[in-house]
Amino acid sequence: MQKLLVCYKWVLDEQDIKIAGDLSLDTGRAKYKISDYDKNAIEEGALLAEKHGVSIEALTFGPAAAKQSLKDALSRGLDKVYWIGDPAAEQADAFVTANILAAAVKKAGAFDLILCGEGSSDSYSQQTAPRLAALLDIPAITFVQQLTVADGRVVATRKLGDCTEEVTVTGPAVISVLPEINKPRIPGLKQVMAAAKKPSEEIKVADLGLSDEELTPKVRCLALKGYVMDRKKVILKEANQADNVAKLVASLTQEGLC
Repeated sequence: MQKLLVCYKWVLDEQDIKIAGDLSLDTGRAKYKISDYDKNAIEEGALLAEKHGVSIEALTFGPAAAKQSLKDALSRGLDKVYWIGDPAAEQADAFVTANILAAAVKKAGAFDLILCGEGSSDSYSQQTAPRLAALLDIPAITFVQQLTVADGRVVATRKLGDCTEEVTVTGPAVISVLPEINKPRIPGLKQVMAAAKKPSEEIKVADLGLSDEELTPKVRCLALKGYVMDRKKVILKEANQADNVAKLVASLTQEGLC
C-alpha cells in the first residue's frame, strides 16, 4: 500500500439550523464543518497512513465555501487536499457527486484505498461510496466498523444489524466507515499551524470531461421543511397505581407503541 485517499463533505452544522414559524429551515447563521461521519474516515485514513508510513490525500466536492475546509482537513493528518468548488454542489445528488469524484480521482492519480464516511451529516444517502466504487470498477465495502491492512489485503468487519461480517479484498477498494470505527482526533495548535504549509490543489468541474447528463441530478428536492413535535401531556392521576399502569399500557397500545 502506497497511497490513500479520503473523500469528505463540507456541510452546514446541523446545530446551527433553526426551524422558522412556517417550518422552513433557517440556515442564515449556520456555519460549515466537515461532516462528522467523514471525520471518522479521515481519522481512519490518518491512522493507516501513520501505521504503514504511506501518503494520504483527500478530495472534497462542494460549494465555493468548501475551500474553507482545507486547513481543518489538513490539520487532521492529511498530506494534501484536492478540492472542487462549484455552485452545482448545492443541488448535486449522489449520482452527480459520484461522477465528479470518480473523474477527479482518475485525474489525481492511482490510490490503493479510498475511504468515505458511511453517509453525510446532511442527506445521509449512503450512495456516494458504492457509486464511486462502481464508476472506478473496484470493490466497495460498506458499514465497516473495523479495518486492517496487511500484505496488500484489506480485512474489514461490517456491522449488519445484529451480526457482523468479515470481508477480505485485495486493493484498490472503496471503504465506507461507521462512526464507531474510531474517535476523531482534535487537532492541536501545532497541527493547525502545520496545515497552513501543506499543499492543496483546486480541480475545476469543467476540466473533468463530464457530459451534461453526468452533471444532471437524478433526484430533485421540491421542498425541505422541519417539523414540530407536539407532546400529548397526558397525566394519569388514579389513586391506584395499578390503574395508572393499565391506562398507560392501553394508551400506548392504542397509539401502536406496544
